[in-house]
Amino acid sequence: MVDIAENGRTWLLSGPSSSYALHLTDADELLHLHWGPRIALADAEALAGSPLPGYWPFESPLDGREEYPVEGGPRFVRPALSVRTDERRGTEWRFTAYETEGDELRLRFADDGLAITLHYRMRGDVVERWVSLDNGGPARVELLRADAATWTLPEREGWRLSQLHGRWAAESRLTTAPLTYGEKVIGSRRGHTGHQHLPWVALDTDATEERGEVYGCALGWSGSWRIAVAQLPDARVQVTGGAGHDDSGLLLLEPGASYTSPVFAGLWSDGGFGGASRTWHAYQRAHVVPDADRDRPVLFNSWEATFFDISEEQQAALARRAAGIGVELFVVDDGWFGARTSDRAGLGDWTPNPDRFPHGLKPLADQVHGLGMQFGIWVEPEMVNPDSDLYRAHPDWVQYQPGRTRTELRNQLVLNLAREDVQEYLWERLDTLLSGAPIDYVKWDFNRCFTDAGWPGEPYPQRLWVDHVRALYALLDRLRAAHPGVAFESCSGGGGRIDLGVLSRTDQVWTSDNTDPLDRLAIQHGFTQIHPARVMAAWVTDSPNTQLNGRASSLRFRFVSAMAGVLGVGGDLTEWTEEELAEARRWVELYKEIRPVVQQGDLYRLRPPSGGLSAVQYVRGDETVVLACLQAQSHGEPVPAVRLRGLDPTASYECRETGEVHRGAVLLHHGLRTGLRGDLDATVIHLRRI
Repeated sequence: MVDIAENGRTWLLSGPSSSYALHLTDADELLHLHWGPRIALADAEALAGSPLPGYWPFESPLDGREEYPVEGGPRFVRPALSVRTDERRGTEWRFTAYETEGDELRLRFADDGLAITLHYRMRGDVVERWVSLDNGGPARVELLRADAATWTLPEREGWRLSQLHGRWAAESRLTTAPLTYGEKVIGSRRGHTGHQHLPWVALDTDATEERGEVYGCALGWSGSWRIAVAQLPDARVQVTGGAGHDDSGLLLLEPGASYTSPVFAGLWSDGGFGGASRTWHAYQRAHVVPDADRDRPVLFNSWEATFFDISEEQQAALARRAAGIGVELFVVDDGWFGARTSDRAGLGDWTPNPDRFPHGLKPLADQVHGLGMQFGIWVEPEMVNPDSDLYRAHPDWVQYQPGRTRTELRNQLVLNLAREDVQEYLWERLDTLLSGAPIDYVKWDFNRCFTDAGWPGEPYPQRLWVDHVRALYALLDRLRAAHPGVAFESCSGGGGRIDLGVLSRTDQVWTSDNTDPLDRLAIQHGFTQIHPARVMAAWVTDSPNTQLNGRASSLRFRFVSAMAGVLGVGGDLTEWTEEELAEARRWVELYKEIRPVVQQGDLYRLRPPSGGLSAVQYVRGDETVVLACLQAQSHGEPVPAVRLRGLDPTASYECRETGEVHRGAVLLHHGLRTGLRGDLDATVIHLRRI
């Protein structure tokens, strides 16, 4: 909902429990007024009537108060917009109009032929913001920086900054620290979202998991990006973010050209970090993730079972075992195409290997369907091996700097997806692939960063950083439209491409290549600060863990850890005993029973995975599910009860496994005993209101 003052210069956007207000002064200065609990238009007008405070020499009265600071004029904060022409640099804009369409507010400004539009839209209690620029003048305009938004926080003392950091196999780890004067900058200069940071920050002063004010911001962009959190000299705080890691240039807008930034979304919550997370999750299920109301199937992925050594017969044998434990989607990972017998060859040649699949993928897909499962494959379309037919035919299709060594990481190069001929090649290959066999699912990987990101012959080569991502989005959109029954998973060596942008085009994401069930507790704790369980793929793999640490763990612990998201299995089922297969079948059956609650319910992080007992809870309607994991029991001390959340204190709840009946008030205030003991123990508790 958008309320507008009679003078047309104060605007108020409101959701169920929060409001966002801004005001245009008589001097066409766009000022931020309010972001927080819901207020009335009269309140926003009262704020608009308050004069700007006095300022010290060498400071600007606009800094820390403008809604979207541009470069130029009396401003010293980091600009959200920085442009230059052949004659000048900076912006001296004037307001031209506002308009509303549905729930979207547009504020229009102009500067010498450059039209600048600030967009606002309230989705529940999440504010979506983005900017669009149209060059209507006779001269070209270079966009050095065009951030999606600048967020202004209210005056408070003692701000803390939370962020998600990591690396390969250790993504999405939560850290919180006091915010100090100056800037804290996170981002990626790697051409993709990156394992090092998720594009999300949260700020608070004294919030806990359950209570207190939390401000959160999340960027929807799958390329290089930057978020800068600044505490200014007067202690005011602003958060600015958008595409691109530095100010070296995004695009060159020729006359008639335009640019639209990604969405930078923000929310305010007074329900602590848990309340903020549940708002983010509901927003993504309702407005971001395709078909989010459909539960994701239990999958089996063949990678850790076979690596590159695959064949049709071997995959069929695995499929029979997978079907036997209740798997619903069978996925053939790397190695099915071209000369792909290792990571040294074949990328780019997206046709089935004739020795391994002499009649293509259809016979195996038909067998998998005959077993009652869907069929999926792995691809990495944006990459190419130098040892491939594609590279030998088109060595100029990769990113490279002339006269420089073409850096190979994982024996591969990055295709320049900004080129139209590369886009058309990938569309033709992937469309043919999906049309030639009954494929239901595609795991889309991206296994190396940009390094030599050059484009010889292109007058403005740095545009490939933006246009690569635009082309990726367009290709995914085109494939989804042509093959609406195919689901897509985003993967980048694990969690290297997870953001609101790619989630608007994929059905789930691969959270991390780290499948160790103990490590995953911390990764999943961080991931769910922003993203819902409905998109968080998690696998049960072999024990001891061969990928990383050799840690041994029970099948029980591995399953309970992975059941916190979209359950998958990635172990070598041909090596599992009949007892293990039977136990796995029981766990899969239980997951299918609780799946609607886990994937669609409200998530409560009851106890963090910092040591000892950790637990998460999901609530949907009359049902609730608790997943509890005991890392270690020290000195024989009793394992504490777990206090539940989100229940009706006046109701009774029956345990589906034991038949025990619990009072809601007791579960909320005194807790539930899990029965766990020892090391690496875990349990699932399923309650239903009676």
